[in-house]
Amino acid sequence: MLNNTKQKVLEQSIAWWNPGKTRQWQQDEIDFVMGKRKGYYVYDMNGKKLMDVHLNGGTYNLGHRNPEIIATLKEALEQFDIGNHHFPSIARAQLAEDLAKCTPKSVRYSIFSSGGGEAIDVAIKCARYATKRKKVISIQNGYHGHTGLAVSIGNKRYSRPFLSEGDPAKFVQVPFNDVEAMRRELATEDAACVVIETIPATYGFPLPEPGYLATVKEMCEAYGTLYIADEVQTGLMRTGKLWGIEHYGVQPDILVTAKGLSGGIYPIGATVVSEKAGGWMEEDGFAHISTFGGSELGCIVAMKVLEISQRQEVVKNVEYVARYLRSGLETIKQKYPDFFIGIRQLGVVMGLEFNHPEGAKYVMRSLYKNGVWAIYSMLDPRVLQFKPGLLCDQAYCDDLLTRCEQSIKEAAQAIKYTFMAERS
Repeated sequence: MLNNTKQKVLEQSIAWWNPGKTRQWQQDEIDFVMGKRKGYYVYDMNGKKLMDVHLNGGTYNLGHRNPEIIATLKEALEQFDIGNHHFPSIARAQLAEDLAKCTPKSVRYSIFSSGGGEAIDVAIKCARYATKRKKVISIQNGYHGHTGLAVSIGNKRYSRPFLSEGDPAKFVQVPFNDVEAMRRELATEDAACVVIETIPATYGFPLPEPGYLATVKEMCEAYGTLYIADEVQTGLMRTGKLWGIEHYGVQPDILVTAKGLSGGIYPIGATVVSEKAGGWMEEDGFAHISTFGGSELGCIVAMKVLEISQRQEVVKNVEYVARYLRSGLETIKQKYPDFFIGIRQLGVVMGLEFNHPEGAKYVMRSLYKNGVWAIYSMLDPRVLQFKPGLLCDQAYCDDLLTRCEQSIKEAAQAIKYTFMAERS
């Protein structure tokens, strides 16, 4: 029997789940335990209603408990379960073909996993197999998950506590948008791969400078290194194209997707690899195994997610929502130019910049009070991750903009008050 009081859940969470995270949210004035959820709204156990523009990193691109996704899963349950990872499968084979048809021409085979971190691990393993090299180059302040190899290529905040930073000769990080730093590391001709989030999410969505990603890919080809596009948060139509990398004219050797592929209903990730990177499957198809990777139920859900995400009406809606919200946010920005200083955007991938070291934390708290859930960037708390869904309508956007304006006004006032109090 599940507990039905919020206080009991908080006490259990501190006692048995994650005491540090539970207490931190309370300190940040985010007193939330999720209860009901529907569409682009979530509700606290005590009934507080929030507009969700965090979407758990894009997991809920299509909304919470999307009716089409739920109907698809219910129908699948009449015939399927997780399946057996050893054998060919109707669902896995079809999803793999669907992914091959909608991903860049440079990739072919799909290797399935239960989430994004595992999918990144698979990508690095495939690159090492193909190149017979070990070094992995990633971006400073990147984030690729918390599993074995993935955590070693992200920010040290996540690797250091677990002694997982990796040999600095084998796990190298360079600044984002720094072509020359990347060139120096590639020129030693010992890198298996470069792993880049097309737009680094946890770092606050800094955008690639013109030509940067294409130049990195050209250098990878020149020095025998594979290019891995981490599309976990920028894929599945969030940028206005199915994959964010399409905007930059790059044909990756490996593409990784997860989060939204689940429809928010059934965990699944995919690593889509070139024939070269997937060559190990011809030599020994048992070399990598994942019991829950490519669960048949997950595959059926993922196929429906791909189908919905590519509908023309959805593509047009993403374009509309991106333009509409940008226009509204620019108006708000003009009213508070000393505080709200920038909008980073590609489609509905958005980062709102504030002129204070922890400006986005103040805005997050104000938004929460005013009925909106958006999270600050963990590696740059000046920036608010602002990630509306693919299916939002104008009424939702209007309500969201009204609440945003009020919250930004209140956050600016709170910072001013705190500053004055500290000086007095």
